[in-house]
Amino acid sequence: MKSLAELQKIKARMQDRVVLREGSGDIRVVVGMATCGIAAGARPVLNEFVKDVSEEGLSDKVTVSQTGCIGICQYEPVVEIFQADKEKVTYVKMTAEKAKEVVEQHLKGGKVVEQYTIGAYQS
Repeated sequence: MKSLAELQKIKARMQDRVVLREGSGDIRVVVGMATCGIAAGARPVLNEFVKDVSEEGLSDKVTVSQTGCIGICQYEPVVEIFQADKEKVTYVKMTAEKAKEVVEQHLKGGKVVEQYTIGAYQS
């Protein structure tokens, strides 16, 4: 970094990621990032949600954040989606590829991806 202008360019480029993680959208995507989640691969899942929400132009209505232990370690990586007036959806054993599908079908299309939910694994 050689100038203040270069620093401002970096700040502008990264601003949408900060807003995604701290925004106030109608939909909240929360990724479990305790030690067990990270060990199971939660970091690429979080990164994929942040990237895809931004690329799909959903950052005005979707907030992506992280939390500590969700309490169901055997199902890590775990992602919970909260929407007003709807029941919480818990996705389990997530991967970056599954996160892509959840963004496309659930966040963008409004349809829960049932086969990735905790209910599908408990049946």
